[in-house]
Amino acid sequence: PAFEVNAPLVSRSQVFVFETLEDKDIEKIIRRAVKKFYPRHKIAAAALNHMVKSANGDARSALNTLELAGQMTTNINLSAAEAASQKKAIYYDKKGDWHYDVISAFIKSLRGSDPDAAVYWLARMLEAGEDPMFIARRMVILASEDVGNANPNALVLAIAAMQAVHMVGLPEARIILSQTATYLASSPKSNASYLAIDQAQQDVRNERLEGVPIHLRNAPTDLAKKLDHGKDYQYPHNFQDGFIEQQYLPDNLIDKIYYQPKEIGKEAAIKKHLESLRPRRYATKKSLKSRHCPKNLDNN
Repeated sequence: PAFEVNAPLVSRSQVFVFETLEDKDIEKIIRRAVKKFYPRHKIAAAALNHMVKSANGDARSALNTLELAGQMTTNINLSAAEAASQKKAIYYDKKGDWHYDVISAFIKSLRGSDPDAAVYWLARMLEAGEDPMFIARRMVILASEDVGNANPNALVLAIAAMQAVHMVGLPEARIILSQTATYLASSPKSNASYLAIDQAQQDVRNERLEGVPIHLRNAPTDLAKKLDHGKDYQYPHNFQDGFIEQQYLPDNLIDKIYYQPKEIGKEAAIKKHLESLRPRRYATKKSLKSRHCPKNLDNN
């Protein structure tokens, strides 16, 4: 109902959550069905156990398997149960809670650097018939949001994987998805770029929007030049190491730090480089962080 029914209607309704049955419940249902509908049939313990496990908490699946097995033989052994079930039933709804819960578990496993869990949830989605392109797109987002500059190659691989999945299709696309998932999960993690744009957008929404500094303005016309647009701009490539200290932020945000690279993976080198370019700005980083970085986003 959270996805199919509008919120006002849900708030006025009594919602009952149907959970998957436990194995012991499925076993009781099968035994009851055998006693009532197949009194002359015998069912081996191994066959009963297989039916329970293959049902995956779905009583309907278990009863369907029992019905097929009962039609094949009166002595239901493991082989008959396996033939009747064919494949383990996987409970999954592509537009409801399970769809979002499983992809959430997958993404959190990638973010949490657990390649084994990531591959498991990937397999759950693939076996249930999830769109492989949906999975690939989510990995592209994660490569930028959660891996970031700690391993810039992650985004390159994720994009290549999405293209490869589109070209190849299933079943081989599962290998591409697995390679990408294990790579992302095993990569060092940084959300510094995500935090940077998030904080910058907050300032754009909440702070006074000052004009572009004169020396940074474009001067394509004589009038713009008369107004000193672009005057005193210093071209970095004309200086040693391709860098010259000058103002790029508006006056009211002149010392603001948005991008705070972490000492993780490739980003550690970026952090060291930026600190060498602007030692004054990064020397005051601690005092600025408490003033500018929202508490709930301060992960450094």
